[in-house]
Amino acid sequence: MCEVFISAAPDSYASRTRSVRLHGVVTSIRLENLYWDVLSEIGERDGMTVVQLIEKLYDELVAARGEVGNFSSFLRVSALRYMALQAHDRIPMDNAVPIRSLDARAVLHALPSHWALPTPSGTVVTLRRKG
Repeated sequence: MCEVFISAAPDSYASRTRSVRLHGVVTSIRLENLYWDVLSEIGERDGMTVVQLIEKLYDELVAARGEVGNFSSFLRVSALRYMALQAHDRIPMDNAVPIRSLDARAVLHALPSHWALPTPSGTVVTLRRKG
């Protein structure tokens, strides 16, 4: 069983720090290389660099929640969520299909409750993206 995991190239779990400018403020984000690769793939699907994707995610997170919290962890979860949604046939494996072209409600419909944003009433909601 463990061979599936331990056979990963050591470079994939080595960390790399990148400096990004978020609204004029330079900040450093440290992630493992595999996360950077996945974020790069997500951005490329919509014609964005990884930095542009990070800026967009940051802006949308602030707009939706009013705060960011642990942004590096959010980026890791975003990358894992992307891969999990692909594995569950919610996001096409074809990288030529832009994420922005997908119906977010269809992608997020009937996800396991621990994947969704709960409301005080206990119902599951999805956040609609502007644009």
